[in-house]
Amino acid sequence: MARSKQSVKRHRTDGIKRMRNRMKMSRLRTAMRKVREASSPEEKEAAWNRAQSLLDKAGRSRLVHPNKVRRIKSKLSRV
Repeated sequence: MARSKQSVKRHRTDGIKRMRNRMKMSRLRTAMRKVREASSPEEKEAAWNRAQSLLDKAGRSRLVHPNKVRRIKSKLSRV
């Protein structure tokens, strides 16, 4: 168990970061799934724009490695 004030705060902030990252990754995975499952070209275009934006943000904030972001975008563009 955390004893020092610093470790108590670290434990608290780590939990907050973990939840924030889980939410962002969930939102990102959902956006990518919507691109793959889009039925009409209009839906696909809208879903692609949303996913591309979320992927770029994830790469900038290092939530996902930037090279992985490029690889995923390339793969999704071929779908």
